[in-house]
Amino acid sequence: MYRIGELATRCNVTADTIRFYEKSGLLSPATRSESGYRLYSKKDEAKVQFIRRAKNTGFTLQEVSELLSIRVEPQHHTCGEVKTIADDKIVELEQRILELKRFQMSLKDLSEKCCGGDESADGCSILDALEDH
Repeated sequence: MYRIGELATRCNVTADTIRFYEKSGLLSPATRSESGYRLYSKKDEAKVQFIRRAKNTGFTLQEVSELLSIRVEPQHHTCGEVKTIADDKIVELEQRILELKRFQMSLKDLSEKCCGGDESADGCSILDALEDH
């Protein structure tokens, strides 16, 4: 059994992150020692690692929760369900990338129209363009 700080160190997260996972329902509340310390098992460690890897892959907490529920009872789910979650995330990310590229092009256009000199910003083309839109 690990105390919260030990689990956090083992999983490369903070103790606050573990508390947040508990509060969010991603991690079951820890058992407590006689002195009141939260105690976690190897199973909890594996779950925190799973959550961390899923988050690092770009999944939201809601999506992580879905994946965890499938992981807990895989016999009641299909690989297709998991693939659909991943494919949906891919589509979402592709849309966000396109949006970010549009932002980038707009900013480049604004930047190219600005002289960038030391004069007053009274006539700055970037500020004027943002005001006109």
